[in-house]
Amino acid sequence: MEGGGRPSAVQAALLAASTALTALLYSVYRQKARVARGLQGARRVRLDGELRAVLLEAPGRCVPYAVIEGVVRSVKETLSSQFVENCKGVVQRLTLQEHKMVWNRTTHLWNDYEKIIHQRTNTTPFDLVPQEDGAGVTVRVMKPLDAAELSLETVYEKFHPSVQSFTDVIGHYISGERPKGIQETEQMLKVGTALTGVGELVLDNATIKLQPPKQGMPYYLSGVDFDSLLQKQESSVRFWKILTIVFGFATCAVLFFILRKQYRHHRERRHLRQMQDEFRQAQERLMREMNAEGGETLKNACVICLSNIKSCVFLECGHVCSCKECYRALPEPKKCPICRQAISRVVPLYNS
Repeated sequence: MEGGGRPSAVQAALLAASTALTALLYSVYRQKARVARGLQGARRVRLDGELRAVLLEAPGRCVPYAVIEGVVRSVKETLSSQFVENCKGVVQRLTLQEHKMVWNRTTHLWNDYEKIIHQRTNTTPFDLVPQEDGAGVTVRVMKPLDAAELSLETVYEKFHPSVQSFTDVIGHYISGERPKGIQETEQMLKVGTALTGVGELVLDNATIKLQPPKQGMPYYLSGVDFDSLLQKQESSVRFWKILTIVFGFATCAVLFFILRKQYRHHRERRHLRQMQDEFRQAQERLMREMNAEGGETLKNACVICLSNIKSCVFLECGHVCSCKECYRALPEPKKCPICRQAISRVVPLYNS
């Protein structure tokens, strides 16, 4: 505690940081909980002949948040893999990623560093169709790249190590960067992949579309079933809830520590004022008795007990105000009752 009972700068910074972190974690937890509640309340529909009738009866021919499961089928031409034969898909992502080692001047260690130097994504329109052929109901998937979980399968991956000469190695040690190589990856959403779509389902003329919802809820195109997707979100909610509770307790502990320090400081100040008032009253009473009686005994009486004779000289202040018994009873660290200066040593006083 600083003077006046105010918390120190370190305590104030710790309390502010823990409060801000708790508020941030609580905000993330509320967002995750809102997403989980939205998934729990999403309407599960089936890709069958009744889907069009369901949308016709819905307000605005729209289900704001719906869950639908189907199989990927291309609308027009499919995308072919550049590296794998007879691999067809509707979303293709090509990535070139640089791998190198970077020298950390603080820890004096080489750390792995990865950087995407080029990425290209190709898409073609596709539908979700029932797993059973012949149903005749399709759902057009809109803006698949906006999905929170777009399940892309890695169909090709190759690492090209960098070739280095001795001169290059010396230069890399001097510069603090050692290239390891380039990783080439191709990911695809292949035709025939089972997808779980969660979003806004709308009937636009004769086309049923699945698109990102307008209420701010996440848009999903996941390769797992809906129950697994919901369980994953609920696990995330529990994780962030536990983090929020832990840091909330830490914030309360810091606040309790600061308030306890302030209370103790206030109690000590009140006790000091009480002692000063008692000492002033004793001095006034002693002066009145001296004026009334004029006795030499009261003039040399201890200012604390007012019964024994003064027998101690306090150094370095030099006050003679206490008897030996009252000096021993002073609380540690011992201070002069007159000036409140610390007592470094005591010299006995002999009256002749």
